[in-house]
Amino acid sequence: MLRSMTGYGRGEAAGGGIRVEAEVSSVNRKQLDVRLNLPRSLAAFESRLVELVQSAISRGQVSGGVVLHVSSAARRKGARVDRALAAAYVRELRAAAAVLGLRDDLAACVLMELPDVVQHLDVEQDADDVWPVLRRAFQGALTQLVTMREREGAALKRDLGLRIGRLEKELAPVRKAAPDVARKYRVALMARLQRAGVTVDSRDPQLVKELAVFAERSDISEEITRLESHLKQARGLLTAKEPAGRTLDFLAQEMFREINTIGSKANDVVITRRVIQFKTELERIREQVQNIE
Repeated sequence: MLRSMTGYGRGEAAGGGIRVEAEVSSVNRKQLDVRLNLPRSLAAFESRLVELVQSAISRGQVSGGVVLHVSSAARRKGARVDRALAAAYVRELRAAAAVLGLRDDLAACVLMELPDVVQHLDVEQDADDVWPVLRRAFQGALTQLVTMREREGAALKRDLGLRIGRLEKELAPVRKAAPDVARKYRVALMARLQRAGVTVDSRDPQLVKELAVFAERSDISEEITRLESHLKQARGLLTAKEPAGRTLDFLAQEMFREINTIGSKANDVVITRRVIQFKTELERIREQVQNIE
């Protein structure tokens, strides 16, 4: 189905003494651009989160943020004392004190001041514990985002279907009027010559050549055929399973090119009026397509 490129999602997960809150949002962009704001302690997981986004979304600027909450109990469990290092410090200090004739007054509180003896291992440093919780929270936010993009995409599909129908309606009279353009030009040309007092035989070689050149220059049958093909493709893309935004944008550009050519070639009031209406509706379609994944 069609999906919009704008949306928002939020997810939350908890486990192992930590709670993760994640938010993601997306806006229009021609390519996929992922920008994540992570706590420094979770920076190592950025590439994994980007892969999750890439597996779910193909276009748009995706911005995301994560907040990590660690419980007091989990932080207390992270406290560690390097006993071997402490024993080495005490042994060397006592030996130095004996050599220098100092009093041996070492106490347990001294261990707090010795480098690297007392350590605090953050829970978030354990990838095996953090990643499953982070992934659930972020995936939840991503799922909500995709759901919102699909919901808006369904609305865009309905709107584009109506607008494509209007283009088809505007094109039908153009196809009907196209074969009569050369005849109208011949009648108008003969009338002008008559008003000017010029008598010309309808079989006059110069007149025949002039009419032939005009007929060739004003022939819009190929442009009409291509426009009908583009409209058929566009309607088919409304039900495509793959992202269709880029293709629809390309088709809209091609349709603009064809309708402009028709407007410049067809010297006919009826066709010109339809061309203006066609271009107005096509511009609205082009604006909508910019928001499709």
